[in-house]
Amino acid sequence: MDVNQTKQEHLLALKVMRLTKPTLFTNLPVTCEDRDLPVCRLESNLPDRLWDLLSLIGAACLLPPSDLFSQLMREDPSTIKGAETFMLGEMLTLPQNFGNIFLGETFSSYISVHNDSSQVVKDILVKADLQTSSQRLNLSASNSTVAELKPECCIDDVIHHEVKEIGTHILVCAVSYTTQFGEKLYFRKFFKFQVLKPLDVKTKFYNAESDLSSVTDEVFLEAQIQNITTAPMFMEKVSLEPSMMYNVTELNTVLSGEHGESTFGMMSYLQPMDTRQYLYCLKPKPEFAEKAGVIKGVTVIGKLDIVWKTNLGEKGRLQTSQLQRMAPGYGDIRLSLERIPDTVNLEEPFDIVCKITNCSERTMDLVLEMCNTQSIHWCGISGRQLGKLSPGGFLSLPLTVFSSVQGLQSVSGLRLTDTFLKRTYEYDDIAQVCVVCPYTSNEH
Repeated sequence: MDVNQTKQEHLLALKVMRLTKPTLFTNLPVTCEDRDLPVCRLESNLPDRLWDLLSLIGAACLLPPSDLFSQLMREDPSTIKGAETFMLGEMLTLPQNFGNIFLGETFSSYISVHNDSSQVVKDILVKADLQTSSQRLNLSASNSTVAELKPECCIDDVIHHEVKEIGTHILVCAVSYTTQFGEKLYFRKFFKFQVLKPLDVKTKFYNAESDLSSVTDEVFLEAQIQNITTAPMFMEKVSLEPSMMYNVTELNTVLSGEHGESTFGMMSYLQPMDTRQYLYCLKPKPEFAEKAGVIKGVTVIGKLDIVWKTNLGEKGRLQTSQLQRMAPGYGDIRLSLERIPDTVNLEEPFDIVCKITNCSERTMDLVLEMCNTQSIHWCGISGRQLGKLSPGGFLSLPLTVFSSVQGLQSVSGLRLTDTFLKRTYEYDDIAQVCVVCPYTSNEH
């Protein structure tokens, strides 16, 4: 923290201190096994000063190391009685320096104006502003003046601010007052500090693969969160707030009986430089899923809300900006399967239901052609008229097909033609189906 102030002598003294929670005092316990050999002074090469120190705590000429170390830890005032080998003690350590301030934490400061003179000072106004790289914020709880301040009295104030920007911050504390002779005086102090980034957040989007179509509206979001501070964090909440177009399902719990259990266990601690991966599944709401043109192009998915706790429950919160992804392109016409059986019999016809959606901004006049492949054979009339399909409209089309080859077969061979523009769209590998032979004999 840098402090710049004028050299003029003032009647008032300004003190600014950052308010942070203390830390638990830690010590380093030293133990040894009971079977370790005792140390004899006559046979030891230890300096006489160390032996004199040991004799002060009751060490005799023959010193068992285990008893010596135990006695030292029992007499240490920082250890816990009955648990001397535990590193954390019963005492708290006050901050020795300004410390680090991280994005998302609450910056708290104590401001005190003390009258060091023997005069009564009048019309005291204390103002605290926080200057960032983009704005200047007034943090004073009250902007009203204090009528008078007697000698050896003080004005105290505590300010709080949730840090939302990284980089250089300057706390500007200004004091104006009037002396008993009517002279108006004014001085300022500047406190400069850096705000660091506590977490490194990376996101990835994955389009879901479906058995019914090559491209779906379902999308998975992977969020990688890394603790880049020097202290462990307790991750209280990591959630995704979806936009108005999507519903979200968290995939970070495993069902165990009636209750879900976190994939990270009961204690959700994130050690320094450790990374965790959170997974979410997003699906368009039904009213938007039916409108194919709405989810084309860049869409806003939502934002991550991360809440953590550090030393003695000190809380921090970070919200990302709106996450965006490029929605998969369906072209002018999207063909997907609404229903298809998992397993069918060899050379037996089975029914499927196709869904044809007009993703363009123009009306289409469609013709359906069904082309047989080496294994897939379509039943019905090829070249049938489907009629006009308005922009964003869709139709369900039942079809019948059979396979002449066993195994896992790919349903292919559909072709749509727009007679208005004389443009043809071919669809291969629409879905896969398992074809079995019902006449296979079990005889040996």
